[in-house]
Amino acid sequence: MSKHVVIIGAGVVGLCTAYYAARKGHRVTVLDRAANAGEGCSYGNAGMVVPSHFVPLAAPGMVALGLKWMWNPESPFYVRPRFSGELLSWGIKFWRAANAEHVLRSAPVLRDLHSASRACFEELDELWGRDFGLSKEGMLILCKTVHGFHEEAEVAERARRLGIAATVHDAGELAGLEPEVRMDVAGAIRYPMDCHLTPGHLMAALVREVKTAGVHLSWGTQVRGFRTQDRRVEALSTASGEVSGDEYVLCAGIWSHRIARELDLAIPMEAGKGYSLTLPAPRATLRHCAILSEARVAVTPMGSALRFGGTMELSGIDSSIDPARVRGIVNAATRYYPDFTADDFAGVAPWCGLRPCSPDGLPYVGRFGHYDNLSAATGHAMMGVSLGPITGKLMAEILSGEKPSLDIESLSPNRYS
Repeated sequence: MSKHVVIIGAGVVGLCTAYYAARKGHRVTVLDRAANAGEGCSYGNAGMVVPSHFVPLAAPGMVALGLKWMWNPESPFYVRPRFSGELLSWGIKFWRAANAEHVLRSAPVLRDLHSASRACFEELDELWGRDFGLSKEGMLILCKTVHGFHEEAEVAERARRLGIAATVHDAGELAGLEPEVRMDVAGAIRYPMDCHLTPGHLMAALVREVKTAGVHLSWGTQVRGFRTQDRRVEALSTASGEVSGDEYVLCAGIWSHRIARELDLAIPMEAGKGYSLTLPAPRATLRHCAILSEARVAVTPMGSALRFGGTMELSGIDSSIDPARVRGIVNAATRYYPDFTADDFAGVAPWCGLRPCSPDGLPYVGRFGHYDNLSAATGHAMMGVSLGPITGKLMAEILSGEKPSLDIESLSPNRYS
């Protein structure tokens, strides 16, 4: 049965949900607080599709590592000191989730989600005329230290036990994998099933395709509240009036938890600010996307450009640029790739985006228990692009009354209620 689906948020997850819902025959309206397309985390990120990322953000050792990094202004992680009950509550939940049992339970879920999303990307690449730069060359995890190399080799062995292809390469073998750039590293892990794309091109293609499918996009529309009756949302209110539908899906990124709070629903999230710098004409080109392991910096070729991105800064909903975080990315780039210098980044405007981070490192996907027609698809942190298509496909199945094609019980938006 065709329904009117109202989606709050026009990022990659919201537009993927709109696209797959429209393919199921539903009438779809998408509302977004931004004045126009081109804003938000979906545009300036690293553009990676990562079946290799089966370890959630909340993992053993992350709390201790985060505390160590906090005292270095250029480190990959930083928490801005502030009095916040929400931040304290989120931190306690993160600490409780950062254990081996949680990783063991989550790894197969993340593996299946990323692998299914990769298959979706391949289908969309074919359907849409290969216009968002999908490259299936794989990813390199570059390790600066011997200790880091050994640790990543252990992760690669765990990946292989999960059925994720991974190969281990010493420093001498890397010239054959990346012949056009020098790397000052101890070794690398290659994940051949990982991919990369150009996020801006992907978003432009999504906007085009949802419009072609008849989806109505309403920019500059901020949700102010809801009208409910019993177990149903009847309408949501905006400055322009009420918008009503049969189903409502919350895909508003970091703003999702504030919107959910209007209905007394708890989906705890913190804004994990990330930065990126894009070199339009880099001095060397790469075949693979890469993670600079110890520095937690992502490197992605995007056509003739090269993007460096990283850091996780918990500073609330704040889009200001911290020069120290930017220096950390530049310094990492020049340490791992000695052909690059700080001068290469001079004049390059840094970008930042606010990733929606759940305490356990898993997104919220599915129906809320308190309402029969309200769902969430949010909280993907650094994995929004990678998991966008499969999240949209799963939500379209749920909205159509079908059983989800993957087990998403652990992603329930009710898990912190």
